[in-house]
Amino acid sequence: MSTAVEGLDLPALEHFFAEQVPGFRGALDATLITGGRSNLTYLLTDGQTRWVLRRPPLGGLTPSAHDVLREYRVVSALSGSDVPVPRAVTSSESGPLGVPFSVVEHVAGPVLRTEDDLRALSQVDVDRCAHALIDVLARLHAVTPETVGLGAFGRPQGYLARQIRRWNDQWQRVRTRDLPDVDALHTRLATDPPAESGASIVHGDFRIDNVILAPDDPAQVRALIDWEMAALGDPLADLGVHIAYSHPAFAAVLGGSAASTSPRMPAASALVDRYAEVTGRDLSNFPFYLGLGYFKIAVIAEGIHHRFQQGVTRGPGFDTVGEATAPLAAAGLRALSGSPQSA
Repeated sequence: MSTAVEGLDLPALEHFFAEQVPGFRGALDATLITGGRSNLTYLLTDGQTRWVLRRPPLGGLTPSAHDVLREYRVVSALSGSDVPVPRAVTSSESGPLGVPFSVVEHVAGPVLRTEDDLRALSQVDVDRCAHALIDVLARLHAVTPETVGLGAFGRPQGYLARQIRRWNDQWQRVRTRDLPDVDALHTRLATDPPAESGASIVHGDFRIDNVILAPDDPAQVRALIDWEMAALGDPLADLGVHIAYSHPAFAAVLGGSAASTSPRMPAASALVDRYAEVTGRDLSNFPFYLGLGYFKIAVIAEGIHHRFQQGVTRGPGFDTVGEATAPLAAAGLRALSGSPQSA
């Protein structure tokens, strides 16, 4: 059994599990799961059952960006809905770790993080998987928040303005250098936002490596994970960030290779068309949402780069993340001008 895992106090956590988790066998083994670039994610086991624990990073915190308790509330609410999520187990605001954390069941299945992960799939299955993600996003946006107990989760009105303000606020906190395109992108987004397209539960960070797939069918999503940026707001913001994640510059955020940026993935226009077909939503203002998506992930990239410079990231591949910020912001400016997202 593990005796020392950075970010966890295992003896205190074992005492907490003994009180909060039915069937716990009394000793925990913990492993830091690689691949995360925000909250720290651990696989826990007592030798019989496996759980996933998420806690904020060790440093460089930005308000609201690492809210694991918010994530836990959404996962709990969506259990039993048409949206696949892990079973919620327990959570704590401070407790044994001194920081908020959440625990959910471990869901077995592949996660497609890199281009290498896609190589095992035929082109037909890559397309089926990409389309299945859009269908899951559509199902999420079809959930009425009140029916799952999330009617008071937040104020959907004014979501776009709050997002622009919040991500600029975070940019000011994490910026490590002068990047004029980021500031220019913020100015253009703040100057002329469209009327909101509607209101729904939004995931906030929807991309291919935030889903767990069935081992025998890449078009079957077993669980949608990483909900710490969930909110009630404009559903097209989810689609915008999902498409922004396909830009080649994002690969640097995941150590140089990302499934979402693979040329084997369907064209962005095909995915946008599928979302429009499944949901019936008007996408005439989609360039704005795409620009907002780029702004958001540019700030996320800079935040990771900021933590890397502080020496508080864990695992390999963080040294390239800072390369993504400027090209993502430039892509956002092109999106607002109506240029193709991949330009």
